[in-house]
Amino acid sequence: MTSLLEEFQKVGKRLREEGLVDANFGNMSVREEDGFSITRTGSFLDSPGKLVFVPFDGEAPKQASNEHQAHREIYRITPHRAVVHAHPPHAVALSLHHERIIPADCEGEMFCPEIQVVTGAPGSIGMAQNVAKALVEHRVVIVRGHGTFAAGKTLEEAYIMTSLAEHSCQVLILSGKECHDTINSCQPGNQRE
Repeated sequence: MTSLLEEFQKVGKRLREEGLVDANFGNMSVREEDGFSITRTGSFLDSPGKLVFVPFDGEAPKQASNEHQAHREIYRITPHRAVVHAHPPHAVALSLHHERIIPADCEGEMFCPEIQVVTGAPGSIGMAQNVAKALVEHRVVIVRGHGTFAAGKTLEEAYIMTSLAEHSCQVLILSGKECHDTINSCQPGNQRE
């Protein structure tokens, strides 16, 4: 049976190998009875070291990732059991020009037919609330210019949604259609239907 730390390491390694996180950026968490276990601030996701328990109520330990507020808010208003926050470059790039992203590839259309783009300063309660609200109805969201938050029943499921969102964004960019749409009609407030 895989331990919780081993699960974090396995998913963290996949995120690094796919280029979905760099250096010591990103974080992951898993819901527990009275709180959640999260990676430490500044840790490398493929070797996160000791996890930090954050209670649902009260102060978070200083060692907890500075994005702990987003994880707490997600668990507060959704049934999700695991969260992965990453910085996939193609998803971040598209988020600069859109309020939502509509995947054109088959897998994206099936599993995340619409990816919301939300705003908020990294680590802020405003960002945390925007992310959590979007994850009530979706399994992945992009914070404009920052990164993705994906949620699911397990870390692996949240990782898959992260990878899928990045793949869909990369396909849009590589197809050339995204460049045309961004210039002509996809500025915030004027998205394609």
